[in-house]
Amino acid sequence: MLVLTRKSGERLMIGDDVTLTILEVGKGQVRLGISAPPGVKIHREEIYLKVVEENRTASNVDRDFMAAWEGTEDED
Repeated sequence: MLVLTRKSGERLMIGDDVTLTILEVGKGQVRLGISAPPGVKIHREEIYLKVVEENRTASNVDRDFMAAWEGTEDED
């Protein structure tokens, strides 16, 4: 992990298209401004993990449904 020290109002560049601006540093929190192209998905980590888990769950449902529909489900 790269660790950098920045002050309020300073920026970081990620690649050529993403800019992080330190807007405010307070008691245990940092407020960030993010500028990125429309196709770049930006999530808080906790939201991202929920999305990944929901996609994984939906993917398993689809596989089970397709196996049952095709008659290829496991017979234990």
